[in-house]
Amino acid sequence: MARQSRITIDPNIMVGKPVIKGTRLTVELIVGLLGSGWSYEEVLEGYPHITLEDIHACLAYAAEVVAEARPARIPPRKEGL
Repeated sequence: MARQSRITIDPNIMVGKPVIKGTRLTVELIVGLLGSGWSYEEVLEGYPHITLEDIHACLAYAAEVVAEARPARIPPRKEGL
């Protein structure tokens, strides 16, 4: 899978956060930019040393992490709130 060849985790780079291989750009940054409304084109213009495939790998990695996450237990709502 492209994600495995494009995303790396190294405790010596960005404190072990997942990054695009060969960069210091975290998956968190790229997904956050997209989530805040940046288009793929804006991300690529802002960070010209990455590719569309890198962005897709970030999204695939984020999807895997979310799929593996255990849902938090939400306490029941109190009446009248």
